[in-house]
Amino acid sequence: MSTDPLIDRLATDLRPVRRRTPWRDAAILLVLGISEVAWVIMTGLMRPDMPHAMHMPSFWWKTAGLAALASISGVTALLSLSPTHSPRRGLRVVGGVAFVMLGLGWLVDALQAGPAVLWHRLDPAHGLVCARKIVELSLPVALALGLLARRGAPTDSRGTAWAAGIAASAFGALTFALACPFDDPLYLAVWYLSAGVVVTLATRLILPLLTRW
Repeated sequence: MSTDPLIDRLATDLRPVRRRTPWRDAAILLVLGISEVAWVIMTGLMRPDMPHAMHMPSFWWKTAGLAALASISGVTALLSLSPTHSPRRGLRVVGGVAFVMLGLGWLVDALQAGPAVLWHRLDPAHGLVCARKIVELSLPVALALGLLARRGAPTDSRGTAWAAGIAASAFGALTFALACPFDDPLYLAVWYLSAGVVVTLATRLILPLLTRW
């Protein structure tokens, strides 16, 4: 069979789709993130000691670090939906930012930590609840990125899945940070990271199955 008839045969049943743009996809994620933050504020979940927390270096370490991870991984995930972009470089930047964030966390911990007992600092009873809520808040963004990925044409589906999982978990953690009263870097490193690992691994396993050509 020659090329032209083959192309016509393959394209016969195809339906036109709306051309996607990274800016529109980014706007969708931004509106979704703002909606989640508004939901936290309107439902009274905002931590009651917010005025005091805003004077704590650990609060700004947590908020700024998560915002940077959410932004970089989100942009990486959206750009990877184009067949001409690979998410590998963005993933390396995300890994570097996470490493720097953890290092700064230990520095903040060393500057403000008292003689707290390790088990008391980890507080597993609250930590498990925090991790579960971060996973729940990550699901809308993970679902949105999954739908956007199905409309895109990622050539590195595994890399896209990694980026989408990191972005979703970072968005969820950033939203939950506004309600979470814990600022202990050790607590955050253990429970926030645990929730992020769960969301990222789940996205990595599921998303390539949904975006397979």
